[in-house]
Amino acid sequence: MNTGAQLKQQAYEANMLLANSGLVVLTFGNVSVLDRAAGLVAIKPSGVSYDALSAEDMVLTDLDGSRVDGRLMPSSDTPTHVRLYAAFDAIGAVVHTHSPFATAFAQAGRPIPCLGTTHADGFRGEIPVTRKMTVAEITGAYERETGNVIAERFQTIDPGERPGVLVHGHGPFAWGPTGPAAVQTACMMELVAKMACHALALTPGLEPLNAHLVDRHFLRKHGPDAYYGQKPE
Repeated sequence: MNTGAQLKQQAYEANMLLANSGLVVLTFGNVSVLDRAAGLVAIKPSGVSYDALSAEDMVLTDLDGSRVDGRLMPSSDTPTHVRLYAAFDAIGAVVHTHSPFATAFAQAGRPIPCLGTTHADGFRGEIPVTRKMTVAEITGAYERETGNVIAERFQTIDPGERPGVLVHGHGPFAWGPTGPAAVQTACMMELVAKMACHALALTPGLEPLNAHLVDRHFLRKHGPDAYYGQKPE
């Protein structure tokens, strides 16, 4: 179990990693990290420039998104983050960006198709897009409802096999077991979205990658029989 200060430090480091990744413009982005045992989430404060952030500025909330520590207001996306923690019990961090290529697919209401092995290394198939939100959802508890439509989209999808989503008309969310892992997934989403845009421009109507090749590349990096990389000593 982390102390509040440790959790804030983890959130700060993950947010700075995101800022340094090149995926963030202005203040459009946030990372949260979760300590399930403590029932605490640490998240970036709302609207604060990354250049001005410190670990002390991170905000602690409970699993309902209510602030329990911190002088600043948490990210306005906090209700979405905590909804995802409730829906996906194996994740420990959530990232939201407005990275341009992934956001272009979200604005078009299109999933990111799995067109090559780079994509398959991180996602076992296309990166899904949610349905459009209803007027009632938008005018109600909007950020919480954003989490709800993501959870709804994953009713038949394993969030560990496809650790990211496009919210229709909005942008990408990604997740992982840790802050750095979730930021890496967000970087992968943007990379494969960029590749897909270029590939579809070169060959409109390009078919998705063969499912056997998708599985081969995904499973050699993930799961009990993974063999990519070095084994811990």
